[in-house]
Amino acid sequence: MSRAKGKHSNVFSLSLALLLPFATSLTAGCGPGADAGGGGSPDAGADPTSTSRGAGSASGSGGAAARPTTGTGGSSGSATTPTATGGSTGTGSETGAPGTGGSASATGTGGAASTTTPPGTGGATATGGTPSTGTATGSGGTPATGGTPATGGMPATGGTPATGGPPGTGGSTGTGSPGGTSTGGGTGGSPATTATGGGPLKYVFVVAMENESSSSVYGSSDAPYLNGLIKKYAHATAFGDPLPDSLPSEPHYIWMEAGTNTFSDATFSTDSDPSSSNSTKSTAHLVTQMDAASTPVSWMGYMEGLSSSTGACPVHSSGFYAAKHDPFVFFQDTSGSPPSASNAACAAHHQAYTAAAFGQALAQGTVAQYSFIVPNVCNDMHGGSGCPSNVVAAGDAWLSTNLPPMIDFVNAHQGVLLIMWDEPEGGGPLMPFVAIGPGVKAGYTGSVTYTHSSFTKSVDEIFALPVLSTVKSANDLADLFLPGMFP
Repeated sequence: MSRAKGKHSNVFSLSLALLLPFATSLTAGCGPGADAGGGGSPDAGADPTSTSRGAGSASGSGGAAARPTTGTGGSSGSATTPTATGGSTGTGSETGAPGTGGSASATGTGGAASTTTPPGTGGATATGGTPSTGTATGSGGTPATGGTPATGGMPATGGTPATGGPPGTGGSTGTGSPGGTSTGGGTGGSPATTATGGGPLKYVFVVAMENESSSSVYGSSDAPYLNGLIKKYAHATAFGDPLPDSLPSEPHYIWMEAGTNTFSDATFSTDSDPSSSNSTKSTAHLVTQMDAASTPVSWMGYMEGLSSSTGACPVHSSGFYAAKHDPFVFFQDTSGSPPSASNAACAAHHQAYTAAAFGQALAQGTVAQYSFIVPNVCNDMHGGSGCPSNVVAAGDAWLSTNLPPMIDFVNAHQGVLLIMWDEPEGGGPLMPFVAIGPGVKAGYTGSVTYTHSSFTKSVDEIFALPVLSTVKSANDLADLFLPGMFP
């Protein structure tokens, strides 16, 4: 080789010798860096045991097989504890557990199984909660609007018991939202009873007797049947006459109907038959209240001894029938103005009493809710020409024949039978009074002070009528009845 060529060769060799370490260094720096970018084996910056020190040798652009703390798809993904539709506070709930979306997916978006609150759709309880709509829970909530019991009583519709608590007015369940007034029932809680007339008593039968004091009936051997009833049912020992002893029967019967015998246009003080001057235009009396009630109360005067002579509206006394013992014919709004034997409305509310006819009405269920029954003067302990001389015994015999079907009826149909007298007629200030029925106290002797006003007031209360102003201050008959059975 020539010197020149050898020189160039030597230069080339020297250049290679100088460049090789530099290239090696470059290779050592670039290799691990590429691996890190592509997911090489060790952590960021290559093998921790490496002693390479070239540029980038200590760490790559992310390191080999890097485990980033965060990042898309990392261990803490975008999923977080969800609050779903209806979430922690459901519609109407107090603070519900998570609603729709409760037991969310185990992993978030690319996440490594993010943790969520477990309850599923609707939270711990389904829509409506333990008691349903309108009661203990709302949509998605654990307890709903209204709390555990619904406002106004026990849980409302769909709840454990029905709206308004125990059965209310008009049905075993009310209608509507928590605390609503149940249809026909009481407002919310307590039960409201809907028997005819607004209370537990559906029928009132009155048998009007005459002219005897308590001392002549109670314990009398002439009245064995009546005294047997007294031992079985309830009777009063302080039932007094509201009128002077000098006044006869008629004013007392008027008082039974109106709580007074004195009106702006008439004062009743005799036993005369009704007429234009012996009658009143007043409408403040029991049967007119019954007719005017929102649900009218049926009523009937059952008079023994009616005939063509008395009139279909019995304004005329005849035979053993005495008009003075019929209170209804003295009020012009029920008998006509003036009272007339042919008044159609009056006739529609009167029937001739016989045991057979009344027994048929009982059997057929056509008997009136309020029945005022008047025996004739031979059978009501009044007496008169042609009647038995022992008036107490005669009256007791009539009662023993006629009362059993009535007693059976009231006992089976939530009724009460009241036996009362018009006046004691000289035998002392007190007269008998007996209450018979399933709601009265058995074998009870009542000592509360009563008058005919007490009777009138009690009839108003039994049928949920406005109490007449004339009797508001009187004691009612509640003491003779079991708790909850009056009115």
